[in-house]
Amino acid sequence: MPSIRILIVDDFDTMQKIIRNILLEQGYTNLTFATDGEKAVKILADEKIDLIISDWNMPRMTGVELLKHVRKAPALAHIPFIMVTAEGEKENILKAIQAKVDQYIIKPFTPEMLAQKIRNVLEKAEKIAREK
Repeated sequence: MPSIRILIVDDFDTMQKIIRNILLEQGYTNLTFATDGEKAVKILADEKIDLIISDWNMPRMTGVELLKHVRKAPALAHIPFIMVTAEGEKENILKAIQAKVDQYIIKPFTPEMLAQKIRNVLEKAEKIAREK
């Protein structure tokens, strides 16, 4: 499973590095990065992505706008989407759930928490794919 291609979308370089390091420790090496939702949309148009990990607050296109874009596009809608954000207010969590986020992680988080959420969404996606 570590050969899956993961898109990390975050405008904060330090957070990209933290997530990258956690993923590398878990054996995930096929990583792609974008600094905002617009760049992520371009990557999604050109490359096969198996999992998206996105921040909420970014310039040009927020994480929740990216999530809505992904869910509306038939070719992308199946991609598991994890929102990693400092936005812990109930209304924001509800917005993400309504937009069909797969997992929601509030910063700060532990490497184990991120690793478990990734396992959860990938197992769910694998099960759905098998049932088709």
